[in-house]
Amino acid sequence: MTNFQKKFDPRVWEVVDNIPPGQVMAYGEIARAAGYPRYSRMVSAAMSRSPEPLPWFRVVRSDRTLAFEVGSPSYREQSQLLKLEGAHFDGKKVITIDPATSLDKLLWGPQD
Repeated sequence: MTNFQKKFDPRVWEVVDNIPPGQVMAYGEIARAAGYPRYSRMVSAAMSRSPEPLPWFRVVRSDRTLAFEVGSPSYREQSQLLKLEGAHFDGKKVITIDPATSLDKLLWGPQD
């Protein structure tokens, strides 16, 4: 492991490990949150080196689609795990609802 990986990887692991259930983050968002905004392409490699299991299924592309080919076993597994946590899909895009937002506000708008 390089010196860079020794710094980068644990930061990525921490960010991914702290994505709340039912929420997702894009690779670029994870890189920025880890303090390395130009390294989004390295996030996946860092995740694969994690000594502990990470909630990998909460990581998506910047357009909120899954990184796997539609219909593949990995795609099905990721979408099922996200659905179990309350995420929904609009076509191929993951739609999440912030748990801090009430259902009433989503349906009826702000109350005066």
